Amino acid sequence: MSPTYLSVTLVTVLANAGIAAADLARARFVLANSAEVGVPVGWIPPLAALKAAGAAGLLVGLLGARPVGIAAGAGLVLFFVGAVAVHVRARVFHNLAFPVTFLALATGSLALAVAP
Repeated sequence: MSPTYLSVTLVTVLANAGIAAADLARARFVLANSAEVGVPVGWIPPLAALKAAGAAGLLVGLLGARPVGIAAGAGLVLFFVGAVAVHVRARVFHNLAFPVTFLALATGSLALAVAP
């Protein structure tokens, strides 16, 4: 396992676990952002669960179940492509850097997981 793969994936795990916790805690910024892009409050817990599952899957991948890590990385990439699309559809560009950053982390983790 390369140090780059380990580092990028651990950052991705921590970032997604952190935002999932903020979602579940109904942090003010989460509620404000979801309202701004048109995501109903009732969707926040299931979306948080997806982020947490992705983080857990990446961690399991680091611990040796590489296919689980690859699947989790792919799931997070798809999730954050959707998040970027929701921001663009709602024309909310002032905070687009956040889902783009999460997408970049997920993409990096996935790419490094499938690299030989």
